[in-house]
Amino acid sequence: MRARGGAPAVRPEHLAAHARLVKSADIDAFAVTAVMRAYLRASLPLHSLLALRGLLPRAPRLLANSFSLSLALQSCAAAAAAAAPPPRLGPALHARALKSGFAAADIFVRTALVEMYAKSSLPALARAAFDEAPRRDVFLCNVMLAAYVSRGDVAEAREVFDGMPDRDLVSWNTMIHGYAASGDVGAAREIFDDTTDKDAFSWSSMISAYAKGRRSKDALELWREMRAARVAPDCITMVSVLSACGDMGALAIGAEVHQFVEGNGVEVDVKLGTALVDMYAKCGDIENSLRVFRAMPAKDVLAWSSMVIGLANHGLGHDALSLFSEMTSEGLQPNEITFIGVLIACTHVGLVSEGKKHFSSMSEDHANSWEGVAEMRKTIRRENIQRVPGRSSMEWENTVHEFVSGDRSHPRFGEIYKMLEEMMDRLRLAGYRPMTSLVLQDIDEQSKTQALAEHSEKLAIAFGLLTTPARSTLRITKNLRACEDCHSAIKLISLVYDRKLVVRDRNRFHHFSEGKCSCKDYW
Repeated sequence: MRARGGAPAVRPEHLAAHARLVKSADIDAFAVTAVMRAYLRASLPLHSLLALRGLLPRAPRLLANSFSLSLALQSCAAAAAAAAPPPRLGPALHARALKSGFAAADIFVRTALVEMYAKSSLPALARAAFDEAPRRDVFLCNVMLAAYVSRGDVAEAREVFDGMPDRDLVSWNTMIHGYAASGDVGAAREIFDDTTDKDAFSWSSMISAYAKGRRSKDALELWREMRAARVAPDCITMVSVLSACGDMGALAIGAEVHQFVEGNGVEVDVKLGTALVDMYAKCGDIENSLRVFRAMPAKDVLAWSSMVIGLANHGLGHDALSLFSEMTSEGLQPNEITFIGVLIACTHVGLVSEGKKHFSSMSEDHANSWEGVAEMRKTIRRENIQRVPGRSSMEWENTVHEFVSGDRSHPRFGEIYKMLEEMMDRLRLAGYRPMTSLVLQDIDEQSKTQALAEHSEKLAIAFGLLTTPARSTLRITKNLRACEDCHSAIKLISLVYDRKLVVRDRNRFHHFSEGKCSCKDYW
Protein backbone atom coordinates (compact mmCIF):
# COMPACT_ATOMS: atom_id res chain seq x y z
CA MET A 1 0.00 0.00 0.00
CA ARG A 2 1.27 3.48 -0.92
CA ALA A 3 0.51 6.88 0.53
CA ARG A 4 0.29 10.16 -1.40
CA GLY A 5 2.99 10.76 -3.97
CA GLY A 6 4.02 7.11 -4.01
CA ALA A 7 5.40 7.16 -0.45
CA PRO A 8 4.91 3.98 1.63
CA ALA A 9 1.74 4.10 3.75
CA VAL A 10 1.91 4.07 7.53
CA ARG A 11 1.89 0.45 8.65
CA PRO A 12 -1.02 -0.65 10.91
CA GLU A 13 1.38 -1.67 13.68
CA HIS A 14 2.77 1.91 13.80
CA LEU A 15 -0.73 3.35 14.06
CA ALA A 16 -1.46 0.86 16.86
CA ALA A 17 1.80 1.79 18.58
CA HIS A 18 0.86 5.48 18.43
CA ALA A 19 -2.53 4.73 19.94
CA ARG A 20 -0.89 2.75 22.78
CA LEU A 21 1.60 5.56 23.46
CA VAL A 22 -1.22 8.10 23.80
CA LYS A 23 -2.82 5.95 26.53
CA SER A 24 0.42 4.81 28.17
CA ALA A 25 1.74 6.32 31.40
CA ASP A 26 5.28 5.16 30.55
CA ILE A 27 6.52 6.67 27.30
CA ASP A 28 9.25 4.72 25.49
CA ALA A 29 11.49 7.05 23.45
CA PHE A 30 12.36 4.34 20.94
CA ALA A 31 8.66 3.66 20.25
CA VAL A 32 7.99 7.39 19.75
CA THR A 33 10.80 7.77 17.24
CA ALA A 34 9.60 4.66 15.38
CA VAL A 35 6.13 6.22 15.03
CA MET A 36 7.58 9.59 13.97
CA ARG A 37 9.80 7.93 11.37
CA ALA A 38 6.82 5.96 10.00
CA TYR A 39 4.80 9.16 9.53
CA LEU A 40 7.77 10.91 7.93
CA ARG A 41 8.38 8.05 5.48
CA ALA A 42 4.67 8.18 4.54
CA SER A 43 5.08 11.90 3.61
CA LEU A 44 3.03 12.94 6.64
CA PRO A 45 5.52 15.19 8.46
CA LEU A 46 2.84 17.14 10.33
CA HIS A 47 1.54 13.88 11.83
CA SER A 48 5.11 13.17 12.93
CA LEU A 49 5.35 16.57 14.63
CA LEU A 50 1.89 16.30 16.16
CA ALA A 51 2.87 12.95 17.67
CA LEU A 52 5.99 14.61 19.12
CA ARG A 53 4.01 17.56 20.51
CA GLY A 54 1.40 15.31 22.06
CA LEU A 55 3.90 13.02 23.78
CA LEU A 56 6.71 15.45 24.69
CA PRO A 57 5.08 16.83 27.89
CA ARG A 58 5.00 13.30 29.34
CA ALA A 59 8.48 12.46 28.09
CA PRO A 60 10.63 15.58 28.56
CA ARG A 61 13.82 13.68 27.71
CA LEU A 62 12.39 12.55 24.37
CA LEU A 63 14.65 15.01 22.50
CA ALA A 64 17.66 14.29 24.71
CA ASN A 65 19.17 11.98 22.09
CA SER A 66 20.53 13.02 18.73
CA PHE A 67 18.44 10.55 16.74
CA SER A 68 15.07 11.90 17.98
CA LEU A 69 16.23 15.50 17.59
CA SER A 70 17.46 14.85 14.04
CA LEU A 71 14.15 13.17 13.19
CA ALA A 72 12.18 16.14 14.54
CA LEU A 73 14.26 18.56 12.45
CA GLN A 74 13.76 16.38 9.34
CA SER A 75 10.00 16.40 9.94
CA CYS A 76 10.09 20.17 10.31
CA ALA A 77 12.01 20.45 7.01
CA ALA A 78 9.55 18.17 5.20
CA ALA A 79 6.58 20.15 6.55
CA ALA A 80 8.19 23.39 5.36
CA ALA A 81 8.76 21.88 1.91
CA ALA A 82 5.05 21.00 1.82
CA ALA A 83 4.25 24.67 2.60
CA ALA A 84 2.94 23.77 6.06
CA PRO A 85 5.74 24.76 8.45
CA PRO A 86 4.78 24.77 12.14
CA PRO A 87 5.37 28.31 13.48
CA ARG A 88 8.52 28.84 15.57
CA LEU A 89 9.18 25.09 15.88
CA GLY A 90 12.37 25.14 13.78
CA PRO A 91 14.16 27.80 15.85
CA ALA A 92 12.99 26.08 19.06
CA LEU A 93 14.51 22.79 17.92
CA HIS A 94 17.70 24.67 16.94
CA ALA A 95 17.88 26.10 20.46
CA ARG A 96 17.52 22.60 21.94
CA ALA A 97 20.30 21.35 19.66
CA LEU A 98 22.62 24.15 20.80
CA LYS A 99 21.78 23.64 24.48
CA SER A 100 22.31 19.89 24.31
CA GLY A 101 25.56 20.22 22.38
CA PHE A 102 24.28 18.03 19.55
CA ALA A 103 24.42 20.91 17.08
CA ALA A 104 28.19 20.90 17.34
CA ALA A 105 28.89 17.27 18.14
CA ASP A 106 26.47 15.37 15.90
CA ILE A 107 26.80 15.64 12.11
CA PHE A 108 23.28 14.24 11.56
CA VAL A 109 21.70 16.97 13.70
CA ARG A 110 23.80 19.62 11.93
CA THR A 111 22.73 18.29 8.51
CA ALA A 112 19.07 18.27 9.56
CA LEU A 113 19.42 21.88 10.78
CA VAL A 114 20.78 23.06 7.43
CA GLU A 115 18.04 21.20 5.56
CA MET A 116 15.33 22.58 7.85
CA TYR A 117 16.37 26.20 7.24
CA ALA A 118 16.87 25.62 3.52
CA LYS A 119 13.40 24.14 3.06
CA SER A 120 11.93 26.93 5.18
CA SER A 121 13.24 29.40 2.55
CA LEU A 122 15.79 30.83 4.95
CA PRO A 123 19.02 30.43 2.95
CA ALA A 124 21.07 32.81 5.12
CA LEU A 125 20.31 30.78 8.26
CA ALA A 126 20.97 27.55 6.36
CA ARG A 127 24.38 28.88 5.27
CA ALA A 128 25.15 30.08 8.81
CA ALA A 129 24.34 26.62 10.18
CA PHE A 130 26.53 25.13 7.44
CA ASP A 131 29.47 27.48 8.10
CA GLU A 132 29.31 26.83 11.86
CA ALA A 133 29.70 23.07 11.40
CA PRO A 134 32.95 21.93 13.07
CA ARG A 135 33.28 19.30 10.35
CA ARG A 136 31.52 18.71 7.07
CA ASP A 137 30.92 15.39 5.42
CA VAL A 138 29.63 14.82 1.90
CA PHE A 139 25.99 14.52 3.07
CA LEU A 140 26.03 17.92 4.77
CA CYS A 141 27.64 19.54 1.72
CA ASN A 142 25.09 17.91 -0.59
CA VAL A 143 22.23 19.40 1.45
CA MET A 144 23.77 22.86 1.06
CA LEU A 145 24.33 22.27 -2.66
CA ALA A 146 20.69 21.24 -3.14
CA ALA A 147 19.51 24.29 -1.18
CA TYR A 148 21.34 26.68 -3.50
CA VAL A 149 20.35 24.84 -6.68
CA SER A 150 16.67 24.79 -5.68
CA ARG A 151 16.84 28.61 -5.43
CA GLY A 152 18.65 28.93 -8.77
CA ASP A 153 21.81 30.21 -7.07
CA VAL A 154 24.25 28.08 -9.03
CA ALA A 155 27.26 30.34 -8.36
CA GLU A 156 26.98 29.78 -4.59
CA ALA A 157 26.42 26.07 -5.19
CA ARG A 158 29.61 25.95 -7.28
CA GLU A 159 31.55 27.61 -4.46
CA VAL A 160 30.41 24.89 -2.05
CA PHE A 161 31.07 22.20 -4.66
CA ASP A 162 34.62 23.41 -5.34
CA GLY A 163 35.34 23.47 -1.60
CA MET A 164 34.20 19.89 -0.97
CA PRO A 165 37.08 17.58 0.01
CA ASP A 166 35.04 14.58 -1.14
CA ARG A 167 32.19 14.34 -3.62
CA ASP A 168 29.80 11.54 -4.42
CA LEU A 169 27.50 11.02 -7.41
CA VAL A 170 24.77 13.09 -5.74
CA SER A 171 27.18 16.06 -5.64
CA TRP A 172 27.97 15.82 -9.35
CA ASN A 173 24.35 15.24 -10.32
CA THR A 174 23.19 18.22 -8.29
CA MET A 175 25.60 20.50 -10.17
CA ILE A 176 24.64 19.05 -13.55
CA HIS A 177 20.99 19.67 -12.74
CA GLY A 178 21.72 23.16 -11.39
CA TYR A 179 23.55 24.32 -14.50
CA ALA A 180 21.00 22.63 -16.78
CA ALA A 181 18.07 24.30 -15.01
CA SER A 182 19.77 27.70 -15.25
CA GLY A 183 20.28 27.28 -19.00
CA ASP A 184 24.09 27.08 -18.83
CA VAL A 185 24.32 23.95 -20.98
CA GLY A 186 28.06 24.33 -21.53
CA ALA A 187 28.85 24.30 -17.81
CA ALA A 188 26.44 21.40 -17.29
CA ARG A 189 28.27 19.41 -19.98
CA GLU A 190 31.63 20.21 -18.40
CA ILE A 191 30.48 18.78 -15.06
CA PHE A 192 28.81 15.85 -16.83
CA ASP A 193 32.01 14.93 -18.68
CA ASP A 194 33.99 15.02 -15.43
CA THR A 195 31.49 12.74 -13.65
CA THR A 196 32.59 9.13 -13.23
CA ASP A 197 30.08 6.27 -12.92
CA LYS A 198 27.17 8.30 -14.31
CA ASP A 199 23.70 7.01 -13.46
CA ALA A 200 20.33 7.51 -15.21
CA PHE A 201 19.84 10.87 -13.47
CA SER A 202 23.18 12.18 -14.81
CA TRP A 203 22.32 11.28 -18.39
CA SER A 204 18.70 12.41 -18.06
CA SER A 205 19.65 15.85 -16.73
CA MET A 206 22.10 16.46 -19.55
CA ILE A 207 19.80 15.17 -22.31
CA SER A 208 16.95 17.25 -20.90
CA ALA A 209 19.17 20.35 -20.90
CA TYR A 210 19.97 19.86 -24.58
CA ALA A 211 16.33 19.19 -25.48
CA LYS A 212 15.03 22.26 -23.62
CA GLY A 213 17.76 24.39 -25.18
CA ARG A 214 16.71 23.22 -28.69
CA ARG A 215 20.08 21.52 -29.11
CA SER A 216 18.26 18.46 -30.30
CA LYS A 217 21.12 16.97 -32.31
CA ASP A 218 23.33 17.01 -29.20
CA ALA A 219 20.51 15.41 -27.20
CA LEU A 220 20.21 12.54 -29.68
CA GLU A 221 23.97 12.02 -29.83
CA LEU A 222 24.05 11.78 -26.04
CA TRP A 223 21.12 9.35 -26.13
CA ARG A 224 23.20 7.06 -28.38
CA GLU A 225 26.10 7.29 -25.93
CA MET A 226 23.77 6.46 -23.04
CA ARG A 227 22.45 3.37 -24.80
CA ALA A 228 26.01 2.32 -25.67
CA ALA A 229 26.93 2.70 -21.99
CA ARG A 230 24.04 0.30 -21.18
CA VAL A 231 22.41 2.71 -18.75
CA ALA A 232 18.66 2.06 -18.53
CA PRO A 233 16.73 5.28 -19.26
CA ASP A 234 13.90 6.49 -17.04
CA CYS A 235 10.65 8.09 -18.23
CA ILE A 236 12.06 11.61 -17.91
CA THR A 237 14.94 10.70 -20.23
CA MET A 238 12.61 9.19 -22.79
CA VAL A 239 10.30 12.22 -22.79
CA SER A 240 13.32 14.49 -23.46
CA VAL A 241 14.62 12.21 -26.24
CA LEU A 242 11.17 12.07 -27.87
CA SER A 243 11.01 15.87 -27.75
CA ALA A 244 14.38 16.07 -29.53
CA CYS A 245 13.22 13.50 -32.11
CA GLY A 246 10.14 15.57 -32.85
CA ASP A 247 12.21 18.70 -33.24
CA MET A 248 14.64 17.02 -35.66
CA GLY A 249 12.15 14.79 -37.45
CA ALA A 250 14.11 11.72 -36.28
CA LEU A 251 11.40 9.11 -36.72
CA ALA A 252 13.63 6.01 -36.53
CA ILE A 253 15.18 7.07 -33.20
CA GLY A 254 11.74 7.98 -31.83
CA ALA A 255 10.37 4.59 -32.90
CA GLU A 256 13.38 2.96 -31.19
CA VAL A 257 12.39 4.67 -27.92
CA HIS A 258 8.81 3.46 -28.40
CA GLN A 259 10.06 -0.10 -28.96
CA PHE A 260 12.09 0.16 -25.75
CA VAL A 261 8.96 1.25 -23.88
CA GLU A 262 6.88 -1.64 -25.23
CA GLY A 263 9.66 -4.22 -24.97
CA ASN A 264 10.43 -3.41 -21.34
CA GLY A 265 6.88 -3.05 -20.12
CA VAL A 266 7.32 0.63 -19.25
CA GLU A 267 4.07 2.17 -18.06
CA VAL A 268 2.89 4.80 -20.54
CA ASP A 269 1.63 7.57 -18.29
CA VAL A 270 0.05 10.77 -19.62
CA LYS A 271 3.38 12.57 -20.00
CA LEU A 272 5.14 9.76 -21.87
CA GLY A 273 2.05 9.02 -23.98
CA THR A 274 1.74 12.68 -24.98
CA ALA A 275 5.45 12.79 -25.86
CA LEU A 276 4.97 9.76 -28.17
CA VAL A 277 1.88 11.33 -29.78
CA ASP A 278 3.76 14.58 -30.36
CA MET A 279 6.90 12.84 -31.67
CA TYR A 280 5.08 10.73 -34.25
CA ALA A 281 3.02 13.70 -35.42
CA LYS A 282 6.06 15.97 -35.78
CA CYS A 283 8.00 13.23 -37.57
CA GLY A 284 5.28 12.85 -40.19
CA ASP A 285 3.76 9.55 -39.00
CA ILE A 286 0.27 10.75 -38.12
CA GLU A 287 -1.15 7.20 -38.21
CA ASN A 288 1.08 6.00 -35.36
CA SER A 289 0.47 9.25 -33.51
CA LEU A 290 -3.27 8.59 -33.57
CA ARG A 291 -2.77 4.93 -32.65
CA VAL A 292 -0.75 5.84 -29.53
CA PHE A 293 -3.31 8.51 -28.62
CA ARG A 294 -6.22 6.08 -28.83
CA ALA A 295 -4.33 3.51 -26.74
CA MET A 296 -3.64 5.95 -23.88
CA PRO A 297 -5.71 4.88 -20.84
CA ALA A 298 -5.86 8.46 -19.52
CA LYS A 299 -5.55 11.75 -21.37
CA ASP A 300 -5.28 15.33 -20.14
CA VAL A 301 -5.90 18.54 -22.07
CA LEU A 302 -2.28 18.60 -23.31
CA ALA A 303 -2.62 15.11 -24.82
CA TRP A 304 -5.82 16.09 -26.64
CA SER A 305 -4.30 19.40 -27.77
CA SER A 306 -1.18 17.65 -29.14
CA MET A 307 -3.36 15.32 -31.21
CA VAL A 308 -5.57 18.16 -32.47
CA ILE A 309 -2.51 20.16 -33.56
CA GLY A 310 -0.90 17.08 -35.10
CA LEU A 311 -3.94 16.36 -37.27
CA ALA A 312 -4.26 20.05 -38.19
CA ASN A 313 -0.61 20.36 -39.24
CA HIS A 314 -1.00 17.33 -41.50
CA GLY A 315 -3.85 19.04 -43.33
CA LEU A 316 -6.47 16.79 -41.71
CA GLY A 317 -8.56 19.74 -40.59
CA HIS A 318 -11.90 17.94 -40.47
CA ASP A 319 -10.41 15.14 -38.36
CA ALA A 320 -8.88 17.73 -36.00
CA LEU A 321 -12.21 19.50 -35.56
CA SER A 322 -13.97 16.19 -34.99
CA LEU A 323 -11.44 15.31 -32.29
CA PHE A 324 -11.93 18.73 -30.72
CA SER A 325 -15.69 18.09 -30.54
CA GLU A 326 -14.99 14.67 -28.98
CA MET A 327 -12.73 16.33 -26.42
CA THR A 328 -15.31 18.92 -25.35
CA SER A 329 -18.08 16.30 -25.25
CA GLU A 330 -16.03 14.41 -22.66
CA GLY A 331 -16.10 17.49 -20.45
CA LEU A 332 -12.48 18.63 -20.93
CA GLN A 333 -11.91 22.38 -20.96
CA PRO A 334 -9.79 23.47 -23.97
CA ASN A 335 -6.84 25.76 -23.36
CA GLU A 336 -5.05 28.25 -25.61
CA ILE A 337 -2.92 25.47 -27.17
CA THR A 338 -6.08 23.57 -28.16
CA PHE A 339 -7.51 26.67 -29.81
CA ILE A 340 -4.32 27.21 -31.78
CA GLY A 341 -4.79 23.69 -33.18
CA VAL A 342 -8.44 24.39 -34.00
CA LEU A 343 -7.58 27.62 -35.84
CA ILE A 344 -4.77 25.87 -37.75
CA ALA A 345 -7.25 23.16 -38.76
CA CYS A 346 -9.74 25.75 -40.03
CA THR A 347 -7.00 27.64 -41.87
CA HIS A 348 -5.59 24.61 -43.65
CA VAL A 349 -8.92 23.39 -44.99
CA GLY A 350 -10.41 26.82 -45.74
CA LEU A 351 -13.18 26.71 -43.13
CA VAL A 352 -13.45 30.47 -42.68
CA SER A 353 -16.87 30.58 -40.96
CA GLU A 354 -15.94 27.66 -38.68
CA GLY A 355 -12.72 29.44 -37.77
CA LYS A 356 -14.58 32.67 -36.95
CA LYS A 357 -16.99 30.73 -34.73
CA HIS A 358 -14.16 29.15 -32.73
CA PHE A 359 -12.28 32.45 -32.56
CA SER A 360 -15.38 34.14 -31.13
CA SER A 361 -15.75 31.33 -28.57
CA MET A 362 -12.10 31.65 -27.69
CA SER A 363 -12.33 35.44 -27.30
CA GLU A 364 -15.51 35.35 -25.21
CA ASP A 365 -14.84 32.36 -22.99
CA HIS A 366 -11.04 32.31 -22.75
CA ALA A 367 -10.06 36.02 -23.18
CA ASN A 368 -7.48 36.29 -20.41
CA SER A 369 -5.47 33.23 -21.34
CA TRP A 370 -5.56 34.17 -25.02
CA GLU A 371 -4.31 37.69 -24.28
CA GLY A 372 -1.37 36.07 -22.51
CA VAL A 373 -0.60 33.98 -25.60
CA ALA A 374 -0.78 37.07 -27.82
CA GLU A 375 1.64 38.96 -25.58
CA MET A 376 3.99 35.95 -25.49
CA ARG A 377 4.02 35.84 -29.30
CA LYS A 378 4.83 39.56 -29.49
CA THR A 379 7.75 39.01 -27.12
CA ILE A 380 9.01 36.10 -29.21
CA ARG A 381 8.86 38.25 -32.35
CA ARG A 382 10.74 41.07 -30.61
CA GLU A 383 13.46 38.71 -29.44
CA ASN A 384 13.86 36.95 -32.77
CA ILE A 385 14.17 39.84 -35.18
CA GLN A 386 17.44 38.48 -36.52
CA ARG A 387 17.21 36.40 -39.69
CA VAL A 388 17.31 32.65 -39.04
CA PRO A 389 19.17 30.63 -41.70
CA GLY A 390 17.15 27.94 -43.45
CA ARG A 391 18.04 24.38 -42.43
CA SER A 392 16.71 21.08 -43.66
CA SER A 393 17.37 17.70 -42.12
CA MET A 394 16.83 14.06 -42.95
CA GLU A 395 17.32 10.98 -40.81
CA TRP A 396 19.32 8.10 -42.24
CA GLU A 397 20.68 5.07 -40.35
CA ASN A 398 19.66 6.57 -36.98
CA THR A 399 21.62 9.76 -37.65
CA VAL A 400 20.12 13.15 -38.47
CA HIS A 401 21.88 14.80 -41.42
CA GLU A 402 21.49 18.59 -41.63
CA PHE A 403 21.92 20.87 -44.63
CA VAL A 404 21.96 24.62 -45.23
CA SER A 405 21.74 26.39 -48.56
CA GLY A 406 24.90 25.79 -50.63
CA ASP A 407 26.17 23.39 -47.95
CA ARG A 408 29.43 21.56 -48.73
CA SER A 409 30.25 20.43 -45.19
CA HIS A 410 28.76 16.92 -45.49
CA PRO A 411 31.34 14.13 -45.83
CA ARG A 412 29.56 12.95 -49.01
CA PHE A 413 28.99 16.38 -50.53
CA GLY A 414 30.59 15.33 -53.84
CA GLU A 415 28.08 12.50 -54.31
CA ILE A 416 25.24 14.71 -53.10
CA TYR A 417 25.96 17.45 -55.63
CA LYS A 418 26.28 14.91 -58.43
CA MET A 419 22.84 13.55 -57.50
CA LEU A 420 21.52 17.13 -57.23
CA GLU A 421 22.71 17.88 -60.78
CA GLU A 422 21.05 14.71 -62.09
CA MET A 423 17.84 15.52 -60.19
CA MET A 424 17.63 19.08 -61.55
CA ASP A 425 18.23 17.82 -65.11
CA ARG A 426 15.35 15.34 -64.79
CA LEU A 427 13.09 18.03 -63.34
CA ARG A 428 13.84 20.39 -66.24
CA LEU A 429 12.94 17.63 -68.70
CA ALA A 430 9.66 17.22 -66.79
CA GLY A 431 8.84 20.91 -67.16
CA TYR A 432 10.43 22.55 -64.11
CA ARG A 433 11.23 26.24 -64.52
CA PRO A 434 13.21 27.92 -61.73
CA MET A 435 11.43 30.90 -60.12
CA THR A 436 14.43 33.21 -60.25
CA SER A 437 12.29 36.20 -59.28
CA LEU A 438 12.34 34.81 -55.72
CA VAL A 439 16.13 35.41 -55.51
CA LEU A 440 16.62 38.97 -54.31
CA GLN A 441 20.41 39.13 -54.62
CA ASP A 442 21.88 41.26 -57.39
CA ILE A 443 23.33 38.36 -59.42
CA ASP A 444 22.84 37.04 -62.96
CA GLU A 445 20.12 34.56 -63.96
CA GLN A 446 22.44 31.56 -64.05
CA SER A 447 23.65 32.29 -60.51
CA LYS A 448 20.05 32.69 -59.35
CA THR A 449 19.16 29.33 -60.89
CA GLN A 450 22.12 27.71 -59.10
CA ALA A 451 21.18 29.36 -55.80
CA LEU A 452 17.64 27.94 -56.03
CA ALA A 453 18.98 24.48 -56.89
CA GLU A 454 21.16 24.52 -53.74
CA HIS A 455 18.35 25.30 -51.30
CA SER A 456 18.63 23.20 -48.16
CA GLU A 457 15.55 21.05 -48.82
CA LYS A 458 16.76 20.16 -52.32
CA LEU A 459 20.14 19.11 -50.88
CA ALA A 460 18.40 16.97 -48.25
CA ILE A 461 16.26 15.34 -50.94
CA ALA A 462 19.31 14.68 -53.13
CA PHE A 463 20.95 12.99 -50.14
CA GLY A 464 17.77 10.94 -49.62
CA LEU A 465 17.67 9.83 -53.26
CA LEU A 466 21.32 8.86 -52.95
CA THR A 467 21.02 6.79 -49.77
CA THR A 468 17.53 5.24 -49.63
CA PRO A 469 15.90 2.44 -51.67
CA ALA A 470 13.88 3.33 -54.77
CA ARG A 471 10.21 4.22 -54.14
CA SER A 472 10.72 4.53 -50.35
CA THR A 473 9.24 7.54 -48.56
CA LEU A 474 11.54 10.51 -47.88
CA ARG A 475 10.93 12.57 -44.73
CA ILE A 476 12.42 16.05 -44.62
CA THR A 477 12.21 18.64 -41.85
CA LYS A 478 12.76 22.36 -42.53
CA ASN A 479 12.89 25.09 -39.90
CA LEU A 480 11.37 27.78 -42.17
CA ARG A 481 8.47 27.98 -44.61
CA ALA A 482 9.17 26.13 -47.86
CA CYS A 483 9.65 28.53 -50.76
CA GLU A 484 7.42 28.36 -53.84
CA ASP A 485 10.27 27.12 -56.05
CA CYS A 486 11.08 24.19 -53.75
CA HIS A 487 7.40 23.35 -53.34
CA SER A 488 6.94 23.23 -57.10
CA ALA A 489 10.14 21.19 -57.55
CA ILE A 490 9.21 18.65 -54.86
CA LYS A 491 5.85 18.00 -56.51
CA LEU A 492 7.73 17.08 -59.69
CA ILE A 493 10.28 14.99 -57.75
CA SER A 494 7.44 12.87 -56.35
CA LEU A 495 6.23 12.26 -59.92
CA VAL A 496 9.58 11.78 -61.67
CA TYR A 497 11.09 9.49 -59.01
CA ASP A 498 7.81 7.78 -58.03
CA ARG A 499 8.38 8.70 -54.40
CA LYS A 500 6.27 9.90 -51.53
CA LEU A 501 7.85 12.81 -49.70
CA VAL A 502 6.71 14.07 -46.31
CA VAL A 503 8.07 17.58 -45.73
CA ARG A 504 7.54 19.50 -42.51
CA ASP A 505 8.13 23.21 -42.75
CA ARG A 506 7.45 25.94 -40.20
CA ASN A 507 3.75 26.12 -41.07
CA ARG A 508 2.57 22.56 -41.67
CA PHE A 509 3.20 19.13 -43.18
CA HIS A 510 3.25 18.61 -46.94
CA HIS A 511 2.55 15.10 -48.22
CA PHE A 512 3.82 14.95 -51.82
CA SER A 513 2.76 12.12 -54.11
CA GLU A 514 2.27 11.68 -57.86
CA GLY A 515 3.00 15.32 -58.59
CA LYS A 516 0.56 16.71 -56.02
CA CYS A 517 0.74 18.07 -52.49
CA SER A 518 -1.74 17.58 -49.67
CA CYS A 519 -1.75 21.33 -49.01
CA LYS A 520 -3.25 21.95 -52.47
CA ASP A 521 -0.70 24.74 -52.93
CA TYR A 522 -1.95 26.63 -49.89
CA TRP A 523 0.56 27.01 -47.11
